Amino acid sequence: MMEILPILALLQGSVEGLRLVGFGVAAGTAVIGSGIGMGYLFGQTIASIHRQPEAFQQSQTWLFVGIGLVEAQALFGLAFALLIGLGIF
Repeated sequence: MMEILPILALLQGSVEGLRLVGFGVAAGTAVIGSGIGMGYLFGQTIASIHRQPEAFQQSQTWLFVGIGLVEAQALFGLAFALLIGLGIF
């Protein structure tokens, strides 16, 4: 807690600094969350193909649907981060 106090003192009364902190948090969580989601998705798909090799086509189809959803989440997160960073939102 004591390490945060000097940073908060510097940001006191500065909307620009808080906006840039919000930009960093929004962009970071969007990218990190998508990376975790993509890793989990690939891991579970590989495990399911290992258990049932005959279901490869169905697993591959759902893998591509999941990739699309994860990437869409990342793009929305980065778009909101840019809106925060540019001061539009």
